[in-house]
Amino acid sequence: MGNTEFRHCLCFHSLSKRSNLPGLRSGFVAGDPEWIAHFRRYRTYHGCAMPLHHQIASEWAWADEEHVSANRARYRQKFEAVSPILSAVLPTPKPDAGFYLWPKTPVDDEHFTQAVYERAGVSLLPGSYLARETTTGNPGAMRVRIALVAELSQCVEAAERIADCLRQGW
Repeated sequence: MGNTEFRHCLCFHSLSKRSNLPGLRSGFVAGDPEWIAHFRRYRTYHGCAMPLHHQIASEWAWADEEHVSANRARYRQKFEAVSPILSAVLPTPKPDAGFYLWPKTPVDDEHFTQAVYERAGVSLLPGSYLARETTTGNPGAMRVRIALVAELSQCVEAAERIADCLRQGW
């Protein structure tokens, strides 16, 4: 986009999404050296060292690309299996990238997540929790975030439970 110096840009990478290892908390930041200096100072006061066993696992994961390709293929399978189930009962746009679905809810997103949990035993995250109010409203309102991080069969089962819950009405 014309910013060949990458001034004022920081890029965050982690094993959470790349390798489906969210609890490991292993990542790095690259970008504008001036902003990296600020980030480094911040991390001095707000960061901590990783346990040795996390460092060893991280070293393996960062060095291996094969599992990343396999992981991406599994996400594609999950989207292909889950999207039609949810799209039959909720407006569910398929994202170009990522492992979240963001369906539009028929009622307030917080109420929707509570009802789905109570009636179907599926945990969702209200979209409004992930954004803030703006002059035009909260962009996450009336949406839920569905993370497709579990195994394929579990994702399909959860989608079917959500669909059954919606078919029973509100």
